[in-house]
Amino acid sequence: MPVIALLAAGVYLADQHWPFRYRNVHPLLEQVFASRITVSDYHRIYFPHPGFVAKGLTLRRNSVPGLPPIGSTEDLIVQGSWLDLLLFSRHIRLVDVKGLHVVIPPVGSKENREDFPAGSSVDFSGPSTTVEELYIHDAALDIMRVNGGKYTFPIRQLIMRGVQKGQAVPYFVDMQNASPTGHIQATGRFGPLVATNLGSTHVSGTFTFTQVNLSGIGELRGMLSANGHFTGALSAIEAYATAEAPDFAVNKGRPIAVHGSAQCTVNALNGNTVLHEIKGTLGDTTVSAAGTVAGTPNAPKATDLDLTVTRGRAQDLLHPFLEDRPPIAGVVSLKAHAHLTPQQNHAKFLQRLSVDGGFHLPDERVNDPAKEKTLTEFSERAQVSKHPVTNPAIEAEDSPPLDVLSSLEGQVKIRDGVVSTRWLTFSLPGASVNLNGSYNLSSGNVHLVGNLKMDSDISHVTTGFKSLLLKPLIPFFKKDNAGANIPIAITGGPNDYKVSQNLLHKK
Repeated sequence: MPVIALLAAGVYLADQHWPFRYRNVHPLLEQVFASRITVSDYHRIYFPHPGFVAKGLTLRRNSVPGLPPIGSTEDLIVQGSWLDLLLFSRHIRLVDVKGLHVVIPPVGSKENREDFPAGSSVDFSGPSTTVEELYIHDAALDIMRVNGGKYTFPIRQLIMRGVQKGQAVPYFVDMQNASPTGHIQATGRFGPLVATNLGSTHVSGTFTFTQVNLSGIGELRGMLSANGHFTGALSAIEAYATAEAPDFAVNKGRPIAVHGSAQCTVNALNGNTVLHEIKGTLGDTTVSAAGTVAGTPNAPKATDLDLTVTRGRAQDLLHPFLEDRPPIAGVVSLKAHAHLTPQQNHAKFLQRLSVDGGFHLPDERVNDPAKEKTLTEFSERAQVSKHPVTNPAIEAEDSPPLDVLSSLEGQVKIRDGVVSTRWLTFSLPGASVNLNGSYNLSSGNVHLVGNLKMDSDISHVTTGFKSLLLKPLIPFFKKDNAGANIPIAITGGPNDYKVSQNLLHKK
């Protein structure tokens, strides 16, 4: 009898102080979510754990009529324990949120300013009641874009334990990235939440980013995977990551293995990122970079990078851009600035990319044997024989192989997928060339015109009848007794590049 009486007294006291009545829960939910909330269905649960189930929640952040809701849920289940209830303990064992859908209006829009006014973060100071486990699953975050459309982040599950005001909490998140698509998993600690200065709230953890489809970034191709760690305040998170893509390419270019690392500082409040150091390796060539990914509150983000290559390989850098084998190969050094405009209006990667820089290839050579033979013959005719060899057999045996292009350097620009130059020079044994023109990264077509300076006179450029016809023109092309100075052109496309004389100065 005493036990039954004690139990009855406990049930009576629990009912008198039942915390899960709708009139108690509804204002609590509005306080936690800092929103006006409507509920389509609500009922209590008693066994095996006391609590409630709320269905069809709709969240609005203000009283301005006509604005769409910022969030909704399918089901919200809250469970306590009978012991905590009897002891009047402010403790919840489980908050289970299914089908949470949050919509963030476009940055800078009127809706965003109305829903998230300055200082609104003070509403998110955390619950005074300890939540043993917060479990959010089958959720989605939509960030609306200024120019229409949206970025959708499906969240498979987010788990936080020991959630309480003024305390740091461990978390685990499993979600999909919006663009480029990929699978994100992260674990770490968050908080304590500083409501009056959200940017100073601390976060740390490790992450993996896998199955990243680079085709979501303009004309890039390949699958990337990355992992790393991060720590710091939300306004300045220090992050380090390594990544690899075994089949990276641009547009119709040939895939090449790429791997690298990045060290950066991320502002999680606005997404702006300072890239302190990036190192990427394409084949046997290392590219170093530093820069920013930043934008204003009213505009998407642009990327600016300063790129450096020291004694890399030209063929490695050209490889991912070209459908055919790169036409040249050799040691290359370059410095350049690259600017990538925000991804909008369906612009492709090469349309968004602009590059200004210069390069130097001290030991350049042609990669196509047929083109090398043509330039070799051209070079041989351009040279003045300082020491004639009377025995061809000795010449063939003792002469070293001809390095057709002994140097190549110039200043270039890239706009809309076209590389253009007004100063490109390269040297052949017995000759040097100055060129200007363009090269299309998508089609592979080239159009370069300029001048060839030779040790010999113009009649040596060709043979037979053409040579005989050109001899009267020697005085017009000869410069200071240093041989001929004649215009040439390099034109054509993949598998059909041509080096020809351009005596009429055709542009």
